[in-house]
Amino acid sequence: MLSGLLFVVFAIGAVATPSPQTLDSSLTLLIDNDLQGASSPVSNSGVLLLEARSLENAGKTCEAVGEQLWSLKLGTKSIQANLNYLKYVDPDLGLSQFWVASGNQSARAIDIYGRIVHAEPEAKLPVLCSQSAPFSNVTAQDTGERWQVTVNSNNEFLTGYRDRLSFRFLGVRYAPQPKRFTYSEPYVGNGGEVSALEYDSQCVQAGNIGSEDCLFLNIWTTHIPAKPTTKKLKPVMFWIHGGSFINGAASDPTFDGGNLASRGDVVVVTVNYRLNTLGFLALNDGVTNGNFGLADQVNALEWVRKNIKDFGGDPDRITIFGQSAGAGSVQALIASPKSIGKFAGAIPVSNLASKDPSTGYTTYYTIEEEVEALGNTILKETGCANATSQVDCLRSISPHTLAGGLSTFARSPVVDGTYLTSDKLQLEGPTLPVRIMMGTIRDDGGPFISYPTTTNQTEYLTSQGYDLPPPDLFPIPNIENKTLALFNMATRLVTDSIFRCGNQATVFSGLRNNRFHPVYFYEFNRTYQLPDWPKLDACEPPKTTSRPHGDPNGEYLKCHSGELYYIFGNLARQGLPMRDEFDLLFEQFILDSFSSFARSFDPNPDVEFLKARGFQSTLGEIERSGRWQPSTSEGAMTRRILQWPGVQGPFTEAEQCEYIGLAWDQ
Repeated sequence: MLSGLLFVVFAIGAVATPSPQTLDSSLTLLIDNDLQGASSPVSNSGVLLLEARSLENAGKTCEAVGEQLWSLKLGTKSIQANLNYLKYVDPDLGLSQFWVASGNQSARAIDIYGRIVHAEPEAKLPVLCSQSAPFSNVTAQDTGERWQVTVNSNNEFLTGYRDRLSFRFLGVRYAPQPKRFTYSEPYVGNGGEVSALEYDSQCVQAGNIGSEDCLFLNIWTTHIPAKPTTKKLKPVMFWIHGGSFINGAASDPTFDGGNLASRGDVVVVTVNYRLNTLGFLALNDGVTNGNFGLADQVNALEWVRKNIKDFGGDPDRITIFGQSAGAGSVQALIASPKSIGKFAGAIPVSNLASKDPSTGYTTYYTIEEEVEALGNTILKETGCANATSQVDCLRSISPHTLAGGLSTFARSPVVDGTYLTSDKLQLEGPTLPVRIMMGTIRDDGGPFISYPTTTNQTEYLTSQGYDLPPPDLFPIPNIENKTLALFNMATRLVTDSIFRCGNQATVFSGLRNNRFHPVYFYEFNRTYQLPDWPKLDACEPPKTTSRPHGDPNGEYLKCHSGELYYIFGNLARQGLPMRDEFDLLFEQFILDSFSSFARSFDPNPDVEFLKARGFQSTLGEIERSGRWQPSTSEGAMTRRILQWPGVQGPFTEAEQCEYIGLAWDQ
């Protein structure tokens, strides 16, 4: 019964890197993860579990992976949450016992309830090993031999490593470097040994960053099966990074998947894809049809479907999720006939949902429109406009010139007839085979306009590309700081125009036309802004003597990208302070909700799962604020306000959305 629930570590001075095959055991990591990292009071709760064997072989296998039989000196209470979890995932374990370190020359085992018992040394019992791999963080990751493990996948032997929370396989190739402006092909190994200890190159982007050989993905998992079986596989969360389709990388430490995999009980994958002109240029030559970056995402998705079982992931339970341009990618994949049906869930996070195809997020150019809007300028500035073969001419140009040396660049998916066959996601037709959770941040649009240098409303809005709206719909707040008041009004206008209204309208139409299953919609009203973007004081909570890092309960703009640390649970890993007593609790709740959707397509975690894991803060929030209710085809449009504590409420800004031209209630 335990073949899929076993833990292992890697050999000190071993001749060969351990693998499930050489150890004759599946590998799994369990830890009571409260997202506090090395400073957590339960940081020593990790264990490694091996499949059943005699006591003598148990000790040898623990030693072979650089560990010892788990010691009672740590106290049974330290691992009781792990035992409770094992009982939760397999109720038949009630009488199971596990080898632990012997004492007083007596063979000892521990049962699922934490009781120490004596056992015959020849008995075949699963094994608890110690787990001493260090925590990793942004600046420190120990990839030494002691922590390494090899997985045979995609006809190659991939050597990754473990830290305290998960097994990590970084820089895994899913496609060979494609010829520029052609579609990537699936990669299959040649039977050799390949290092997966470090991230590989980013894709080319402005600033002379990256390489054209960049089609790699990264995997975080807590379970490596010896013999993959559907029963033991975990859901997969497939992350697509944002960055306006012009920058970003799967190796961004913001998206480190260790905490999400560990606490969320999922397998996490992050992927690179080609960006800017190299990823999205289309030409009127009948061959260069664009969408190369989107095709890379489909190729990576196919790699995952084919190989993720080797890393403990279930190819039939993949949830694609991404933020900003990553959310635009998620929506494009839902719309694409090349990918639909290859994933079961989707979470577009803060998708730009305006009617403007120049953003490329929701409404798509035709090839001809993109050439007119962008392609002709690129061809002219590179001297390729009159070339016999425009695409061959562009292939002779430095990739860094194309990515950052011109006045413009392509960054829009296009209607190419293959990857996208219509100018937007069709909201009429048969019900899509995908479950959806989606939403925005309250003030998502703030970073997309400049802070005013005037209090003249007309002058300021015109400079930002907006007309003066009706004052009754978008009033200027009556606060002392008049430029901030004007910025707040404009932020509401921009947020409605490019985030809130379009996303609400998508949900409304998709549900009313029975195109969508019930949709779980949200709006973040607590954020933790990235330190390097957008660097707007208005997006930071007010600092006080008692809250030197800011008071999240004070009034401030909740800006784009402010949800990312919470979704991945990486505040402590990034070395960031908890600003109040609720930041950690909120972070736990958000990670638990997003990973719950991946497990069950419902962001309300199973209560018995929360009890087994000891996730009391999330359990308390559900009991206090109620279950997250979905919007349905015949019911009300409803959203979860993600704050602490959370509340449920209706869609908003109906009149404002009607003025903008993105009404959601018609």
